[in-house]
Amino acid sequence: MSTVIEVRNVGKSYGGVVANKDISLDVKSGGITGLIGPNGSGKTTLFNSIVGYHPIDSGSIKFEDREISKMNVQEIARLGLLRTFQQTRIYGAMNCVENMLISLPHRKMSLMDSFNRNTRADYDRADQLLEFVGLYEKRFLRSGSLSFGQQKLLEFAMALMNEPSCLLLDEPTAGINPTLINGLIDRLKRANSEFGITLFIIEHNMRVIMNMADHIYCLAHGEMLAEGAPEQIQNDQRVIDAYLGAH
Repeated sequence: MSTVIEVRNVGKSYGGVVANKDISLDVKSGGITGLIGPNGSGKTTLFNSIVGYHPIDSGSIKFEDREISKMNVQEIARLGLLRTFQQTRIYGAMNCVENMLISLPHRKMSLMDSFNRNTRADYDRADQLLEFVGLYEKRFLRSGSLSFGQQKLLEFAMALMNEPSCLLLDEPTAGINPTLINGLIDRLKRANSEFGITLFIIEHNMRVIMNMADHIYCLAHGEMLAEGAPEQIQNDQRVIDAYLGAH
């Protein structure tokens, strides 16, 4: 498999605090890559740097062989690299369909103008993706009335509306009712296999990430601690010590 995201020797500090130090990793095209590590290990900082929220201090980040470390969020998103967040970013006063339409990448005009410019195909795609994530029956409900897990599914569908080639997910199962987690995992796997979307996932739930990822990287104290297949990571004493020492 070819490499879709290439991170080389990346460093990022906030004031005197080193968040990422000399980080290198590869995300393979078409696969599911995991990023784990105790709280404060620098995972979210790395995600933010990859998608352009925080410029790096040193190193290189490439997406499909193109240097993106100096690009802003919108430029990177237009290349097909998107991310979701621990806390959902939806418009609570809008219904699910409206959220889907407003997330389309070409929306630079006012809200009212954007709805007037939607095509039949936009509405059809919104309906198809809401069905894909299991929210079709709720498509006209105000999204703020959905459960947290359903809001995460909506945010996932909104990201798919942009047709990304690679999607970064920051703790997709955090705060979700356990009964919804398996459904979310199934849809993430299907987005990977059916739509061909490369997934790069930060996840605290070890059962979830071991079940999903082909390859896992583990950070600790802002540095790369270990990498390998799920079974290698699961049995790596350095990883076990990092987690046990964090509690």
